[in-house]
Amino acid sequence: MCARRFLGFVFVLTLLIVAGAFAIYQWGGDVLLKSATPQGHFEAAAAGSGPDYSNASNWIARPGIANDPSKWLPDGAVAAADGAAVFYIHPTTYLERDRWNAPLLPGGQAEFRMRLFAQSQASAFNGVGQVWAPRYRQAAYGAFLLDSADARAALALAYSDVDEAFDEFVKQNPDGPIVLAGHSQGALHLERLLREKIAGKPVAKRIVAAYVVGWPISTIADLPALGLPACGSPNKAGCILSWMSFGEPANPDLVLHSYEHSAGFVGRDRKQADMLCVNPLTGTKDGAAPPADNPGTLVPNTDLKTAALAQGQVGSHCDKGLLLLDGTIPPLGPFVLPGNNYHVYDYVLFWQAIRNDAERRLKAWHR
Repeated sequence: MCARRFLGFVFVLTLLIVAGAFAIYQWGGDVLLKSATPQGHFEAAAAGSGPDYSNASNWIARPGIANDPSKWLPDGAVAAADGAAVFYIHPTTYLERDRWNAPLLPGGQAEFRMRLFAQSQASAFNGVGQVWAPRYRQAAYGAFLLDSADARAALALAYSDVDEAFDEFVKQNPDGPIVLAGHSQGALHLERLLREKIAGKPVAKRIVAAYVVGWPISTIADLPALGLPACGSPNKAGCILSWMSFGEPANPDLVLHSYEHSAGFVGRDRKQADMLCVNPLTGTKDGAAPPADNPGTLVPNTDLKTAALAQGQVGSHCDKGLLLLDGTIPPLGPFVLPGNNYHVYDYVLFWQAIRNDAERRLKAWHR
């Protein structure tokens, strides 16, 4: 892996402090709101102006395109055989204030970050099949800071693209197993996709697993509407994994303030006691595993020119809906969010475990 690409990966972790902490957890007060809220009001897109997902240029990753970042592998990782189709939704990469939704082809740093996410997150799934990762008119991070008509419209527009992309994905993959994955804003859209396009539909029987990472799910107020159960066994297919990583001592107040003041998809109040935590090291709801059980955390070398998998360093256990980290966390970078929140590293901490988990569940699906 060349130095420029890996330096970019490190750089994007810095930016996620804004895109993750600000966007999801609503903190910072009036100064933050003023500096982050997109200018003007949301403007509806012209009819027919949305992306045409039959065109390969509207995908970050998909079979047949050149320089597909999802095909990347770190030092020490082993390629595996294909078998499933993977639909991955990237998190927020557009940090500008000039509009409520990013352009479909944002260019510059937003494009750079988008590709780096596909490289560092979606690559965990290239061991089970071809990754399809759509470009979409993502909501700017400032859209998450306000409960306003503009913000809701921006999120709805972003989701409409994800919806269209998924239709094309299913058209191109009319049968066989499917893996779903997303992070942060991508996980939010994946929740809605599960509600509207998967639950109760024939395609639900094709789902190997859904990795809804870095966004809270209530087992009482949300999960019944998603159409799939939580993963209760590492060898179960057709289920949902979700986690939010925290070091200890953990202070999740920034998460809980928004979460516990909202109603879930079935109309019931969300509570911390009901948050879904599926440990990626065990593949089980409310699981626990020592550091020795972690097959690989993605870690940059000191010269930042390569990335390697560090084995047996980070354990984790679920506690009150959070995934708490154990052991010695390797030097991933100085980007831990307030409250010991490792949101930035939700995938990186467990890269090889996620890869192994997807392979196990694909075998279970075939059985």
